[in-house]
Amino acid sequence: MKLVRFGPMGKEKPGLVDPEGKIRDLSEIVPDIAGEALSNKGLAKIAKADWQKLPVASGRPRIGACVGGVGNFIAVGLNYADHAAETGAAIPTEPILFNKAPSCIVGPDDDVMLPKGSVKTDWEVELAIVIGERARYVSKQDALSVVAGFCICNDVSERAYQIERGGQWMKGKGCETFGPLGPWLVTVDEVADVQKLGMWLDVNGERMQTGSTKTMIFDVRTIVSYVSEFMVLEPGDVITTGTPPGVGLGMKPPKFLKAGDTMTVGIEGLGVQTQNVIAWK
Repeated sequence: MKLVRFGPMGKEKPGLVDPEGKIRDLSEIVPDIAGEALSNKGLAKIAKADWQKLPVASGRPRIGACVGGVGNFIAVGLNYADHAAETGAAIPTEPILFNKAPSCIVGPDDDVMLPKGSVKTDWEVELAIVIGERARYVSKQDALSVVAGFCICNDVSERAYQIERGGQWMKGKGCETFGPLGPWLVTVDEVADVQKLGMWLDVNGERMQTGSTKTMIFDVRTIVSYVSEFMVLEPGDVITTGTPPGVGLGMKPPKFLKAGDTMTVGIEGLGVQTQNVIAWK
């Protein structure tokens, strides 16, 4: 299934993308694409519904973040061998984890706002994991059983905040609008091999990132299992899993976003995002 949330910011309704590409309103089936609706039981309830009888969303509604009520927004750093190489970083021996603020989450086509005074805001196409079942110390073998599905995340990053201002990376990762998610949450059963997905990102129509989840250092199963050693994962938690090469920081000279730029972000089978970059306001 392709699950979606649509409508004005803060008032999104749950939806299903039908085989014709239309959004069907799931409000009579589940209250939101969040929490219990993401559990195996909740997803089975949605799958059981006759989509042809669900009302079609009218017009061209705004698409919100594909998961609501996110409690924990976890990210993995330097998780692609080719990205580590472009930044000159050593290959990690264990996953590097940091937090993105849930308050930075926006819809896939919402504006990305540069932080006040920022001159080093960067782009990162990433595969995000959405948790569906409570998980603690889950094994690699069982890791996918606690996953509801996958979506695109643009892990927007302010590099000066992240690297030059001391402390943890989260300073440059959780700024307002720095977490576009969606357009859809694609359930696990619809993704044939999550470790063989092509991914890309353009800025103003110019290809910046081209990669594949096959070059992940730590795969999806490993990441879910590993994170569950350090915290209890709850339905609706999101783990974004790292980026392939082509970020602005790795270019010579470095290249960063400015107001008026447009990012287009895609992952095979998971849809496309488009964000306009605006100045702080």
